[in-house]
Amino acid sequence: MQLAESRGLILFSRDYKEKDKLVKIFTESAGKQMFYVKGVHKKNNPLTSVLQNFTEATFIMNLKSDGLSFLNGAKEIKPLTVIQQDIFLAGYSTYLLNLADAAIEDRVYDPHLYQFLSLCLNLINEGYDAEIITNIFEVQILQRFGVAPIFDHCVICGQTTGRFDYSSKYGGVLCTEHFSNDDHRYHADPAAMHFIRLFHGIDLSKVKTININSQVKKEIRRVIDQLYEEYVGIHLKSKRFIDDMHNWQNLMKPEA
Repeated sequence: MQLAESRGLILFSRDYKEKDKLVKIFTESAGKQMFYVKGVHKKNNPLTSVLQNFTEATFIMNLKSDGLSFLNGAKEIKPLTVIQQDIFLAGYSTYLLNLADAAIEDRVYDPHLYQFLSLCLNLINEGYDAEIITNIFEVQILQRFGVAPIFDHCVICGQTTGRFDYSSKYGGVLCTEHFSNDDHRYHADPAAMHFIRLFHGIDLSKVKTININSQVKKEIRRVIDQLYEEYVGIHLKSKRFIDDMHNWQNLMKPEA
């Protein structure tokens, strides 16, 4: 058993027996780990408040090479309170956590994915557009699922500017000169493809503002869904939840 400290994000937790919990944490230094936390429901247990959804902290851990690890304590605790208090932001953020969980195996060292996930959640907590942050995350982690579509240039001629569409046949985008090479291309809206290509290479830490109209957002969502259905094939409950949110979101808004 190895004693360690690492920044980490709570992926999920569930009750275990009467007073204990099983908590899965994505740690920066040791990948995803499942922890057994004893007596967390007892009064005055200092870990109780830490093990809330959408919390980032430096965790003090006893790590095991197999089976359950043990959580000893936490410091530098940062609850993402805006997300915690908003059902819509929580929906998108849960989906990001679930995608990260699905993208790599447990105990796999992947600090870049951890840092990217942390950045996305913190930006959502700071008020950036959760829908677009989610799209950027989805596009940039495709490679974690073994998928590497070519977005930056036409796969046939290398063209980098103009209108593009996605082709499964060629595994990347086609410029208008080569649309005829694939009758079954996605037939995506050019503006949506522009943004998806931008999302693929963007450094999210340098983004200051995001402003995309609702119609283009819908088309971005359709194209990314098609990519995930074709190449990844996972069906997360949290994804169904955010899809359903669009049907009842307006009912939750107070009248002006």
